[in-house]
Amino acid sequence: MAKLAKDSERSPFLGDDDFFVPSLCTSEAVFTLVVMAELLVLVLVLAEPFAGSFDWSRLALTSLFVQWNVLLSAAMLCALRPRLALLSPRSAGLLCLLLVVLLTLACTLAAETLRLFVVLPESGEERYLRNGAISLIVSALVLRYFWLQSQWRLQRQAELLARIQSLQARIRPHFLFNSLNSIASLIAVDADKAEQAVLDLSDLFRASLAKPGTLVRWAEELDLCRRYLSIEQYRLGDRLQMRWDVAGIPDDLPIPQLTLQPLLENALIYGIQPRIEGGEVIVTGAWDGQLLRLEVSNPCAAQEVVESTGTHLALENIQARLQVLFGSEALISAQRHAGRYIATLSYPCSRLMPEA
Repeated sequence: MAKLAKDSERSPFLGDDDFFVPSLCTSEAVFTLVVMAELLVLVLVLAEPFAGSFDWSRLALTSLFVQWNVLLSAAMLCALRPRLALLSPRSAGLLCLLLVVLLTLACTLAAETLRLFVVLPESGEERYLRNGAISLIVSALVLRYFWLQSQWRLQRQAELLARIQSLQARIRPHFLFNSLNSIASLIAVDADKAEQAVLDLSDLFRASLAKPGTLVRWAEELDLCRRYLSIEQYRLGDRLQMRWDVAGIPDDLPIPQLTLQPLLENALIYGIQPRIEGGEVIVTGAWDGQLLRLEVSNPCAAQEVVESTGTHLALENIQARLQVLFGSEALISAQRHAGRYIATLSYPCSRLMPEA
């Protein structure tokens, strides 16, 4: 399944896979680790009794030691992350703890060699024991935090996927019933066209059900829409005119399945079907590298009900799915202008889907 849209509550530590130890190589993660390490230094220094004025030398040396240890640990875990991901979560967590503690002891030895501990009162053995214990406790807490974040993220993705599938399941039966009604109207008029329409509908549903994932390629959504329009063309004939202006959209741009088709369906039901002379449906689309924008325009029927329940249900369904996937920046709107009904949708989309 394609990656879900950005989450406004996303942690800087969350990675792109299911392994609970995140990637610590990003600038945001490194900055967060540095700030957390400095807070730990303040706690360690303030917890120690001191006489007279505050010992700034001790703060500086402790900060140097802790930051050195944290950054080396992050670099080590980042380099070993692909191999750690092959292990079970329990084994990976224990190995991470062992590696961080060993690195802390190695840094302690290096610091002794460089005489960074000259201001600290404890002896060498006490220093190794103290640093190792602190490293073990803090690392265990951090790994536990990573684990909880990973489980929260997986649960959230499962809930979002279930919601998307529920919303999409509401569209497919509606789509099927309308297509069958169109075919039924052809049976008495032209049996051959009705038979061909049934075959087209079979191909259409095979295409729409082949991939149950959340996102499909733009080329697949466009092909599904053209199949749907071919069925409606049998019924509406020359009354239906189509104009496409979507050459600027790459074929492999991700789009939620059955997003454009409901807009076309509304355009035909409420804009073309009620008009004796029919009309032209215009589909325009553009992608600027960051934002995909689609617009479906159809003529307004003279007897059209101003507030159409069917139209609003389709728009609300599409908007709900877009916002689940792409966040609050995903928008859909509808307006009447110069005798035409215009439905517009847009959502942030800055990367292409990988090839299957």
